[in-house]
Parts: sequence; structure tokens; C-alpha cells
Amino acid sequence: MVATYGKCYDPAGTQYGIPTYPWRYAPNGLATRRQLRACGLRPGGQPVAAQVLRPRYRRGPLVAYLYRVDRAKPVRPMTPGRYAALAKAMRARRTCPVCRLDAGYVIPGSLGMCVPCAYPDEQRAA
Repeated sequence: MVATYGKCYDPAGTQYGIPTYPWRYAPNGLATRRQLRACGLRPGGQPVAAQVLRPRYRRGPLVAYLYRVDRAKPVRPMTPGRYAALAKAMRARRTCPVCRLDAGYVIPGSLGMCVPCAYPDEQRAA
């Protein structure tokens, strides 16, 4: 084990307060949120069981929280109401506030409007 990884190994939790493992060395039965989601699960309100640290130079380590797989719950199914709300939110992100048209893409936050409204003089035929 590399010396920097040795600082990240604390299975008893004395240094960080919760069990800590180096990157890619977590024991079986623990998973991150993304790993749970890939299996169709969610943490379901359980507390963080452990953490994984990845050392970085010049900055603090990257932290990934781990949850117990046996206590995870299945992902809630998408209801028609939630689907409609998500579609409405995505439609609002694509609608230009200036011309009120659906741009077909998410409006860039840096422009605040669709590209034709932001640069009207630069429109040329292809």
C-alpha cells in the first residue's frame, strides 16, 4: 500500500469518526449512491456506514460516502405526476425567455437566452 493510501486506512474510525478506506479498497457489502442506483437501490434514509478517501496532491482528498447494501431500499417507481413535473421542468429549461420558443436544447446560463436571440446579427445561411 502506498504511503498516501496508508493515511486513508482507518477501519476503526478513530481518526475520521467513521470507518475509512482507501480508494477501491472498501469491503464487500458497502456501496456508493451511484453504485446503489446502478443496482436499482437507494440508501433509504440509512446513515453513512463508511467513507472512501482518494488522496490528491495540493488539495484535500476526494470523499465518497458508503452505504450498506443490505439495508438499501428499492428505487421508487416513476409516477405519472412525477413524470409530468420532470417534463415541465425540462421544457422550461429549453424555452427562451426572450422569444418564448422551444430552442430544442437547454438554454446556456451564460447567455440567458437562445443563440439566435443572443447573436441576431451573426445569423447566416448555411
